[in-house]
Amino acid sequence: MKRILANDGIHAAGKEKLEAAGYEVITEKVAQDQLAAELPKFDAICVRSATKVRQALIDGCPNLKAIGRGGVGLDNIDVDYARGKGVKVVNTPAASSRAVAELAMGHAIGLGRNLHRSNHEMQTGGDFKTLKKAYAGGIQFEGRTLGVVGLGRIGREAVRIGLGLGMKVIGVDPFVSHVDVDLNIQGLSPKPTVRVESVSLTDMLAQADVVTLHVPSQDGKAVIGAKEMKAVKQGAILVNTARGGLIDEEALLAALDSGQVAAAALDVFNNEPNPDARLINHERISVTPHIGAATGEAQRLIGLELADQLIEILG
Repeated sequence: MKRILANDGIHAAGKEKLEAAGYEVITEKVAQDQLAAELPKFDAICVRSATKVRQALIDGCPNLKAIGRGGVGLDNIDVDYARGKGVKVVNTPAASSRAVAELAMGHAIGLGRNLHRSNHEMQTGGDFKTLKKAYAGGIQFEGRTLGVVGLGRIGREAVRIGLGLGMKVIGVDPFVSHVDVDLNIQGLSPKPTVRVESVSLTDMLAQADVVTLHVPSQDGKAVIGAKEMKAVKQGAILVNTARGGLIDEEALLAALDSGQVAAAALDVFNNEPNPDARLINHERISVTPHIGAATGEAQRLIGLELADQLIEILG
């Protein structure tokens, strides 16, 4: 019987599908420093972002046939090396797209109305009348401009949400000149399509009231660093639910302190799981602990998509 190690877990639906196809699925976590000893006993491994599958580990597992990543990014896997050794590497780019985009835009809307601060301060005994006055200056999103960096699956979901809010949407993606996004309006057929143009990062930053990033890791380089931060529209909201470091954290703190940036939302950080305390405690940053894909719906779809791919690979 072929064996699969789901080292970072897998939704019950995916596990059941694999078991029904005749595979043994182990979900008990193996510590990173123990994987070299344990992984040779398996034909495939499923990971999320926690487990690293690097060259040395791949070399020690000659029977390994597949590496499945539950999610989009593959930066915790030596993909080219694995494929060069004949190991199939797959991920689930479609399954969690809506979940990540909803979190990003939820953060942005919350920041527009200071939800994170007013909720915390009311719960910790803040004076009602004082808080009402302090947080009376919220903003609405209709008519404002959303800038989406990366017009792939997640970026297009963010586009749909922005258009649903009545926003003007512009994109940044060096691989396309535009995308045509169909609007999933329930009960409406055929679905209307909206064209979103891709412009330069500088042009987008100058126009956007909200900027959300949906690109993979850029080999440690920030998409919005100190230089780009100067081009950000005064008072904009920045959102990163993609990968830590895509927004330079020091540059972000400086831009918040200067007022160049009104607020920011971060689901990902440079030093996970121990992010910079200045970010966590900043009154104008809304934070979550890397939960972009952490919905029941997304995890079920991820599990099923992984199961389908592994069944095809392992036979």
